[in-house]
Amino acid sequence: MTTKENQLWRACTSILVGKNASADGSVIIGRNEDSKPAWPKHFRQMAAPMPYTFTSKDTGFTIKLTEPGVRYTATPEWTAEYGVFAEDGINGYGVAMSATESAYANPRVLAYDPLNPKGIGEEAMITVVLPYIHSAREGVTRLGQIVSQYGTSESNGILFADQQEAWYLETGSGHHWVAQRIPDDAYAVVANELSIEAIDFADTDNFIVSDGIAQFAADHHLWRENTPFIFRDIFGTNNAADAVYNWPRVVAGQQLLTPSAGAQFGQTNLPFLRRPDRPIQIDDAMRVLANHYEQTPYDPATKSSDAHKYRPISLANTQESHLLQLRPNVDNSIAGIHWLAMGVAAESIYVPFYAGITDTPADYQQGALPYSADSAYWRYKLLGILADRDFGRHKKAIGDLQDTLLAKHLGLIAATDQQLAEAADVRALVTTASNEAAQIAREATDQLIAELITEATKVSPLRFQVDPNL
Repeated sequence: MTTKENQLWRACTSILVGKNASADGSVIIGRNEDSKPAWPKHFRQMAAPMPYTFTSKDTGFTIKLTEPGVRYTATPEWTAEYGVFAEDGINGYGVAMSATESAYANPRVLAYDPLNPKGIGEEAMITVVLPYIHSAREGVTRLGQIVSQYGTSESNGILFADQQEAWYLETGSGHHWVAQRIPDDAYAVVANELSIEAIDFADTDNFIVSDGIAQFAADHHLWRENTPFIFRDIFGTNNAADAVYNWPRVVAGQQLLTPSAGAQFGQTNLPFLRRPDRPIQIDDAMRVLANHYEQTPYDPATKSSDAHKYRPISLANTQESHLLQLRPNVDNSIAGIHWLAMGVAAESIYVPFYAGITDTPADYQQGALPYSADSAYWRYKLLGILADRDFGRHKKAIGDLQDTLLAKHLGLIAATDQQLAEAADVRALVTTASNEAAQIAREATDQLIAELITEATKVSPLRFQVDPNL
């Protein structure tokens, strides 16, 4: 897609969870990749790159990559016409990255440091960063240096994680950016606006920023020295569009994970970081990314007069939803889990793939326009399309399927983990397990699809009560 199309279409929702905020000590990052209702994604284990010169088909951004990289999982586009858009993955060092959460800088900032149409953008970020980083912090510094040197074509949020830390980096203008470490006992839900709050320039353990950002803001009267440097106020937006499109999703996420905080629809300027009321399970994170304001008047699947008042987290434009789980006491280059739901999270299945998988299932490497039956993307889109015929009626069947498969997948992960220490070939072991996870989901989903198709034959404008005697 062109940069213009990216700004119009790519509008995601992200979650980051610190290791002490999760139930099992995992660091978790995840995101819904939102673009178009029909725009297939693939899932691949990308080979370790050798030195080469990368040029973006999206912006023309060019960089010489002089060192070899390592393998990494990724969800590239079905077509290379507009570039890679690798989006998310875990690399051979056990580091995860998700890029990007689209955001917007205000015109005051862009007047003095405009976006660079030929700078780095979403299309390139995973490709030129993830294969080369040994930690989440190194990911921040590598991408930050690229933005400072070459500029960026977009304002974005980028997620990084290893087993110890989660970091969130935001590009606030053409060359300036900030990054904050998510506290171990906290989480963040982010929805298409610059979100990081007060920057403590002296706290280099928890904040990394572009060189000269404070002086830049002071020189152009964007910030008064000796006052708090609130990044999202100085660089971001908080307008009527944000109130309808962005803040309600943050409210929904915080209501799910910290109901005691009392976040209410209509609120804006919610805190970037929250502490959960109870430890966050992996399926809690899934529920956040699958949320469409269930049990509220704002659920677009209902006939409420307010059903389309706010933009939901899970919507028809989601291409894929992922959660990257960096787990304690395992080698995350092998046993980190790339949970992947093709299509709309509310109507799909999160399938667990080990980071060390040698190759992905064939149906995850298929899918184009138009529909084809050999594609994992199209399988789960088909499930959603059939459910949409009567979503209120079919959502229980999909929910039951999601719960059943989650239990099976968690059991499979536990059994596979027990074999890791003894396995002669750990990558072969996790590849077999990942393929089994995909097969379990494939068979159960196909069964439900068959049931929905059979049931749909009863719903037709050509139905008529036929006289059994004729």
